[in-house]
Amino acid sequence: MGSPLSTEVEPEPAAAAEIFGDRIALARQFTDALAEHGEERGLIGPLELPRLWTRHILNCAVVAPLLRPGKVGDVGSGAGLPGLVLAIARPDVAFTLIEPMERRVTWLNEQVAELGLDNVEILRARAEEAPRYGFDQVTARAVSAFRKLVPITAPLLRLGGELVFLKGAGAQAEIDAASKELRKHRVHDVEVIVLGEGVLAEVTRVIRATVN
Repeated sequence: MGSPLSTEVEPEPAAAAEIFGDRIALARQFTDALAEHGEERGLIGPLELPRLWTRHILNCAVVAPLLRPGKVGDVGSGAGLPGLVLAIARPDVAFTLIEPMERRVTWLNEQVAELGLDNVEILRARAEEAPRYGFDQVTARAVSAFRKLVPITAPLLRLGGELVFLKGAGAQAEIDAASKELRKHRVHDVEVIVLGEGVLAEVTRVIRATVN
């Protein structure tokens, strides 16, 4: 038996309504679904429930202002982090969620239908197998090291498109370790952006770069 804290869902932080604005009801619906079914369906661990809003939902949502109207591919969408969260926050952006595992694809399709998201399509594939979509931006979170992500995501972008990867405190070190891949795939203007300072308990770090 785990401690009560291991299964207690985090209360909604005050910042959530500010971040999602008039989309907060959809964000609550998705968070509730993830809290109720995420562990049993192998999408999140039980220890994530006490920090579901802070560490996962809002950690993704603060990235929304970095996106621009157009086509965004989300690689390794899993539970929908960040893809579904960003699709909720940015109805003006068209998202393709790329996920190879059937049970996760089933979950994503269910959530798209239940949330009524008309700006999302689900593609069951590995990024390497995905058609070259000519995305304007590609996102990823907790998928792989930056140097491994670059070769499989840069080809998905149109010329001048952007990589927007959610990363941890070692983001700069990941960039330093990827110098060979950056040159090979013509990745430029690589930067680490810190989001959510003064708003979130844990800031979100994003590696943003341009492919040309």
